[in-house]
Amino acid sequence: MALIGNLRHRPVQRLTQLYAGLTLYGISMALMVRSDLGLDPWDVFHQGLSELTELSIGMVTIGVGALVLLLWIPLRQRPGLGTVSNVVVIGLVVDATLALLPAGGPLGVRIGLLISGIVANGAATGLYLGARLGPGPRDGLMTGFVARRPRWSIRLVRTVIEVVVLALGWLLGGTVGLGTVAYALAIGPLAQLFIPLFAIPEAPTTGPDAQAGVPDPSATAPAPGAVAPVTPAG
Repeated sequence: MALIGNLRHRPVQRLTQLYAGLTLYGISMALMVRSDLGLDPWDVFHQGLSELTELSIGMVTIGVGALVLLLWIPLRQRPGLGTVSNVVVIGLVVDATLALLPAGGPLGVRIGLLISGIVANGAATGLYLGARLGPGPRDGLMTGFVARRPRWSIRLVRTVIEVVVLALGWLLGGTVGLGTVAYALAIGPLAQLFIPLFAIPEAPTTGPDAQAGVPDPSATAPAPGAVAPVTPAG
């Protein structure tokens, strides 16, 4: 699979934004884990596998991301630098952040961690998707299924995938709770806010600054419903 993403256009800005977003995403995951009030569906699954295997949640996130990326092959999806980076960076950052954040604490503090984690997750999504260097492996799995089955809506495919991983994660011991519901309700509006805010314009296709093979400049950031994270885990 060839990598997508043309780094000839604003390379420093795009790389900085990509890795800032992925780092913030890992931090947001750790905040939600430490809140102990519930996680998003994919992280419930990651946490459940972590409990089962006794591996860190970051290592499990990396492993699951790599396996999901392999599923892109029959779906004929092309990864980008952001896709590959998503697999590795988020898992490393979440483990490092969890090592610094103490567990437990008063309920008010944990609610603050949850809210901060959800908002940070939305901002992180806007940052790394806005860099236009490829979606996360889990997002690509969703859009890949839709591309192969045009009659299936993104909403349907996303719902089915998330319900399955949520149920499996809960059965494995992952934390489902208030945070799970809050994330489901908030991440759509947050993605809708942050994705256009951080979207880096495409390079022009005509004129002195044109670059061969760069998409039309009128293209905007992916619609929130099409690429909103299920996690990076992305």
